Amino acid sequence: MYRVLHRAFCTATEPATTATVTVSIKSISEDLYKEVKLKNVVEKFKKASDIDRFRKKTGIYEDTVRRLAGARRFRWIRDILEHQKQYSDISNEGFSARLISLYGKSGMTKHARKVFDEMPQRNCSRTVLSLNALLAAYLHSRKYDIVGELFRDLPTQLSIKPDLVTYNTIIKAFCEKGSFDSALSVFQEIEEKGLSPDSITFNTLLDGLYSKGRFEEGEKVWEQMGVKNVAPGVRSYCSKLVGLAEVKKMGEAVVLFREMEKLGVKPDLFCINAVIKGFVNEGNLDEAKKWFGEIAKFEYDPDRNTYSIIVPFLCEKGDFKTAIDMCKEIFNNRCRVDATLLQGVVDKLASEGMDTEAKEIVEIGKTNRYCRYRLDLPAEK
Repeated sequence: MYRVLHRAFCTATEPATTATVTVSIKSISEDLYKEVKLKNVVEKFKKASDIDRFRKKTGIYEDTVRRLAGARRFRWIRDILEHQKQYSDISNEGFSARLISLYGKSGMTKHARKVFDEMPQRNCSRTVLSLNALLAAYLHSRKYDIVGELFRDLPTQLSIKPDLVTYNTIIKAFCEKGSFDSALSVFQEIEEKGLSPDSITFNTLLDGLYSKGRFEEGEKVWEQMGVKNVAPGVRSYCSKLVGLAEVKKMGEAVVLFREMEKLGVKPDLFCINAVIKGFVNEGNLDEAKKWFGEIAKFEYDPDRNTYSIIVPFLCEKGDFKTAIDMCKEIFNNRCRVDATLLQGVVDKLASEGMDTEAKEIVEIGKTNRYCRYRLDLPAEK
C-alpha cells in the first residue's frame, strides 16, 4: 500500500513542479521584455541565470543581447555573458558556442575569441561546432580578412575537419568582401572534400555574383544548381531577378517571374522590387507602375525600398500626380522612409511651380503622428 500511495503522490506532484517552473520562466521572460531600464534588465537577467532551465532558453539570450547592442551598451553585454562562465554549462561546447555567437552578433569579436581560447581550460572540447561559431562571429562583425585567416589556420592547428557550414561561412565572407574568385575557388573545394553544396551555398554565391554585375558567372552557378539537383527557392529566383535587372534583360526577368508562379514558388516583395528596379533602369515608366500594382495582387505592402526605387523615378519622368499619391500612401501606411526621399519630391514640386502640393506634403510630414518629418520648402531653406 505504501508503494502505491508513494507512486500516486509522486505522479501527482511532478507535473505541477514542471508547470511551476515553466510559468516561472515565462514570467521572467515577460518581465525582462517589459523592463524599461536596461540596467535593471542586466541585473534581472543575471539573477535568472541561476535557473538551469533559463540558461537553456536561447531566444531570451538572443533578444536581451540584441536589445543591449541596439542601445550600444556593450559593457553590459560583456557583464551578462561573462557572468555565464560560472555555471557548469560552460564546459558544454554548445553553450560556449552560443556565447561566442552572441559576442559576434554584438561586434565584440575579441571577447568571442577569448571564449573560444578558454574552452580547453574549462574541459570543453573544440570541434567544428565552436569553430563555425567563431567564424560566424567575425563574419557578423564584417571582419572578412580574419574569417579567411581563421579558416586557413585553425582546422590544421586544432585537427578540426571543416563541414559544409564552415565552407558556406567562408564563401559568404569572400562574397561580402568582393573576392568572388576566392569564393568560387572554395565552392570547387567543397566537392574535392567529399561534400555536396546545398541551397545556402548556391544562394550565397548567386546573391553575391548577380548583385555585383558578375552575371555570366552567376549563370554558371545557376546551371550547377540543376546539375546538383538543388531546386531554386524564392531567394535563388530573387537573386537572378536582381541580376537580370542589372544587365537590363527585363524580358527574361518577366519570363522568370512567371516561371516561379507556375512552379509554385510564391514571389516575395524583394522579387517584385527587383523587377520594378529593372524597369526603372530601362527608363520604362509604364512597366514600373504596372509592377508596383503587382504588390497588392500578392497581398504585400510596399516597403521603404519600394518607394525609394519608384518615387524619384516618377519625379524624373514628370508623373507628379502619382508621386504625390505615393507620398500620401507612405504617410497613411505608416511606412518609415528617409526624409531625403520626401524632401526630393517637395523640391521637385516647388521647382515645377506646384507650391500648393509641395506645402501639403510638408504639412502632412510635420503633423502625422507615427513619424514626423522636418521637410522644408526651397524658399525656407
